[in-house]
Amino acid sequence: MTPVLSLLVWSVVLMFAQVLLAVSGATLQVGLVKLAGNREDVPVLTGWAGRAQRAHRNMIENLVLFAALVIVAHLAGKTGGMVLLGAQIFFWARLAYALIYVAGIPWLRTASWAVSVVGMILIFLEIMK
Repeated sequence: MTPVLSLLVWSVVLMFAQVLLAVSGATLQVGLVKLAGNREDVPVLTGWAGRAQRAHRNMIENLVLFAALVIVAHLAGKTGGMVLLGAQIFFWARLAYALIYVAGIPWLRTASWAVSVVGMILIFLEIMK
């Protein structure tokens, strides 16, 4: 497996860790009975549980884009140099984003998201060469 594909796998692991954290927060806040039900009357999560849930949803949205770029780059045989750097930037920025979001630091959260987008842009630019 190439290092770029490894970073894709680690990004999936990060997303899975985020879902576990989000579920833990939701369980603490509303209880397992409500979560195991049909979820029609689950209240909006607040505090760190709500932030963990939103961070996870944001990771889902961004992982789709990242995965598409990594797979295209892999199929095109472009998995070194700038693509690898872009994938590394994406992964580490997303890890920072998750931690910062759950901690509740707004502007730093936005900055880490922007850095992860830069990682994807680097991959895109290399693919388009």
